[in-house]
Amino acid sequence: MSLRSGGRKVSFDLLAGDSSGDDGSLSLRPSAVLSNGDEDSRSTRRKRKSKASKKKKLGERAALAVDRGLFVGVDLEKPSGHYDDGMGLSVSESRSVESSVCENTVVEPAPELESSQVSCVSFVELRQRIANGSADDVLGEEETSTRENSTGQWRPESKEKITKLEKEGSLDWNRVMAEDPNLLGGVSSSDRSPIKYFMGEIYGGNSLRSTISAGNEKKRQGVYNTMFHVPWRCERLIVAGFFVCLDSFLSLLTIMPARILMTIWRVLHTRQFQKPNAAELSDFGCFIVLAIGIIPLQMTDISLIYHIIRGQGIIKLYVVYNVLEIFDKLCQSFGEDVLQVLFNSAEGLSNCSPDNMIFQLMRFILDEAIAIIAFVVHSFILLAQAITLSTCIIGHNNALLALLVSNNFSEVKSNVFKRVSKENLHSLVYYDIIERFHITTYVLFVLSQNILEAEGPWFESFAIDVLQVYLCETFIDTIKHSFLAKFNEIKPSAYSEFLEDLCKQTLNEKPNEHRKDLTFIPLAPASVVIRVLTPVYAIVLPYGPLPWRIFWIIFWSSLTYIMLAICKMLVGLSLRRLATWYINQRLESKQHVD
Repeated sequence: MSLRSGGRKVSFDLLAGDSSGDDGSLSLRPSAVLSNGDEDSRSTRRKRKSKASKKKKLGERAALAVDRGLFVGVDLEKPSGHYDDGMGLSVSESRSVESSVCENTVVEPAPELESSQVSCVSFVELRQRIANGSADDVLGEEETSTRENSTGQWRPESKEKITKLEKEGSLDWNRVMAEDPNLLGGVSSSDRSPIKYFMGEIYGGNSLRSTISAGNEKKRQGVYNTMFHVPWRCERLIVAGFFVCLDSFLSLLTIMPARILMTIWRVLHTRQFQKPNAAELSDFGCFIVLAIGIIPLQMTDISLIYHIIRGQGIIKLYVVYNVLEIFDKLCQSFGEDVLQVLFNSAEGLSNCSPDNMIFQLMRFILDEAIAIIAFVVHSFILLAQAITLSTCIIGHNNALLALLVSNNFSEVKSNVFKRVSKENLHSLVYYDIIERFHITTYVLFVLSQNILEAEGPWFESFAIDVLQVYLCETFIDTIKHSFLAKFNEIKPSAYSEFLEDLCKQTLNEKPNEHRKDLTFIPLAPASVVIRVLTPVYAIVLPYGPLPWRIFWIIFWSSLTYIMLAICKMLVGLSLRRLATWYINQRLESKQHVD
């Protein structure tokens, strides 16, 4: 491209930077400065014009850009047809300019250009200057020197000074303090410095005064309740409830068989069949459920179930135990309803007229069948839980600790952060009592398995594992009830009221207000205990003729019954005496308060 000014002619090349260049822009560099009438003749100029005839329209636009003193940068990264530089140069045309870098086009010089100066400015810089409104003197602003880089190309070198970036104003402490005098919270102007502020915070008193306020006696009492009062009263209630469940369990194994034998003896002695009353029918119904529930458990291969469960990983053991625990809760709730329906049918059958006898009898049989199915399923669930716990204890691979920690802390998570009422808390503590008794059933199962199969000294490790299980359960129940009482603002006296209701239930006292009873059905635990202790009795029976073995079976059964009856009397009498004492203590404390 050439410019003619005065008597001199300046020839320069229009360079187009490719996408891999420094600034991705087009620039001008002088190619030669020729005198008037030298090598560049009119014929040469015409020849060059003929070469540029194919790009005539592009040359006219480029000349117009030079006349105006404007060079607009072209963004080569944009797709073709989607960009217009304001001068009508599209991306495709700009690429045509790039392809004709070495060709020269003669245009008339702009009036703003001096004859001795040519500005070599990149398209990017020209575009910025156009945006700033200073593009009229782009080409005549400064003198441009050229230099040759390492590749032998001529590149423009601008003498324009680069302005240094100024610091961010927010780094100036004095300016920040001038804009916001209250930044340090009322500190005087003479003390406005970070060091003096920090020293003032050190000598200012409590460092947490902005987030934690001073407590009072109510807060102190809340801390003492969480740490001491609630755990003590809750554990006292659970222990008392455990012995109530044990009393019911012993009643099932001692009182119920005695009542059934007395009923049968009366019928045989009088030789007169009389319609049994509701209590006797209920005893017969429970005995049938217990007897039929033991039969499927006796046919179950415990070793097969043990090896199936033992083959699972620790995570799977945790999942299995939690699934069984969920079904245990469901069976407890459903079993309570089923047994109440059975007792109602027994009462209806004992009091019905002869005309309605068949209907009442059929209903009693149907309810008995439902009860048998429900408690057989519940017995299998308890047996599977006992086998799972036995697998963790015998495994000696920390599976027991992992099972207890994962299961108990998931119980804390599912209960502590819920909003519960006082009645819901009452039901929850009663469920913890039943769970504690079920764990005792599992421990008896593990004990019987060790007696039958363990080799070498095993009692010490067994005692340590059992102690670990009970301590973990006690610790988790303490944490759970302490924080339930804290989050729901339930006073420790609520647990004393629950214990008072339990004592009244033990003494069969019916208060005027509504009272929630501890509902425990010992049929499923009794089936499991009988199933796991039967093999232990079998190994102590001597070998010999059948009558001799029958004699020893009767002997050991009678001895076991006597022992259970003694335990029943001790537990029952102790519970009644302690219940009476506690109720009297509560009455005296209420009188003192009044």
